Amino acid sequence: MSNSADFPEGPARRTSAWAVRGLTAAVFALAGLIFVTSANTAKGTNLRSDSSLLKLSDLIRERSEKNGELNDSVAGARADIDALAQRDDGSTKAEDARLKALEKAAGTTKITGDSVSVTLDDAPPDATANPGYPEPQPNDLVIHQQDLQAVVNALWQGGARGIQVMDQRLISTSAVRCVGNTLILQGRVYSPPYKVTAVGDPGKLKRALNDATAIQNYLLYVKAYGLGWKVDENEAVTLPGYSGTVDLHYAQPVE
Repeated sequence: MSNSADFPEGPARRTSAWAVRGLTAAVFALAGLIFVTSANTAKGTNLRSDSSLLKLSDLIRERSEKNGELNDSVAGARADIDALAQRDDGSTKAEDARLKALEKAAGTTKITGDSVSVTLDDAPPDATANPGYPEPQPNDLVIHQQDLQAVVNALWQGGARGIQVMDQRLISTSAVRCVGNTLILQGRVYSPPYKVTAVGDPGKLKRALNDATAIQNYLLYVKAYGLGWKVDENEAVTLPGYSGTVDLHYAQPVE
């Protein structure tokens, strides 16, 4: 048997009862909101063509175009700053030579030379399996982040002096990332086909592509389902210098 002294009396118990009633009312209000939302959705809203999703897609593309314009503006401002710095330069010839070498290594200046370009593309919309291969799953028919990374890594391995993906120069902090069937690179959004261009010794670059295990795996899907793969050797290609920010946001230099 419980002792009545174990329970609060008077105002304290009344306050507790009001709190329970308030919580109950809040739960019913939330349930009502959920029911109303469900009812609106059930009236025939097509979630695949929901205007909010379409607006999000438009926003991403708009931001991508805006980032492109800002990159162009930054490039122009950087060129002006460089010109002013050279005019009022008080450094020695040795210091200027060291600075140019660092800029070249960092990828912030133009580079010209023989090159190899690789183009990757999704399979055709009506793609089917070639004889001897299983029917494809949706993921078998599109370019993935790992495919682009394999090409970039192989070209670096082959001694590339500079690499450009689409219209952007890569630097040490560049990240090649794919979301769905789109490439997001340095704040810009791209759709396939994807073109990767590397300046260097064409023979070494092509050998590196042929020797890369990840690329050999990709070529199996090219053969099975018709994914796009094209390698071209070019002469006297000029890659632009990287014009974006070089500040580190997620890493700190080792002291």
